[in-house]
Amino acid sequence: MSNDYTNKVIDYFRNPHNMGKMENPNGIGKVGNTVCGDVMWIYIKVKDEVITDCSFETFGCVAAIATSSALTDLVKGKSIEEALKVTNKDVANELGGLPSMKMHCSLLAEQGLKAAVDDYRKKSSDGKS
Repeated sequence: MSNDYTNKVIDYFRNPHNMGKMENPNGIGKVGNTVCGDVMWIYIKVKDEVITDCSFETFGCVAAIATSSALTDLVKGKSIEEALKVTNKDVANELGGLPSMKMHCSLLAEQGLKAAVDDYRKKSSDGKS
């Protein structure tokens, strides 16, 4: 493991929070990076426009797993609008920083959440959520 990772990154990697496929999510976001091969699924449960639960499945490097985990902690309990204001920089800050060549992982987490919210909204407008 790189010495460039903070202790928080390593802790989130070794002890990820909210990891695993969610049963009956209201929204699923799948994103990936073809260059590095990381793939991330973000699952959300929504009640009254609040994200009541969030989990992830990530196939990727230390930073990809840590950023996925940190994102789930950051958005649980937030309204959808508040959660959509969480940026990749917020995710990186939650982890005490990331090496510059790993910032794309925090961007994947942000994009995964946005994709999950888009999926939730599509299903809601279709009357399926």
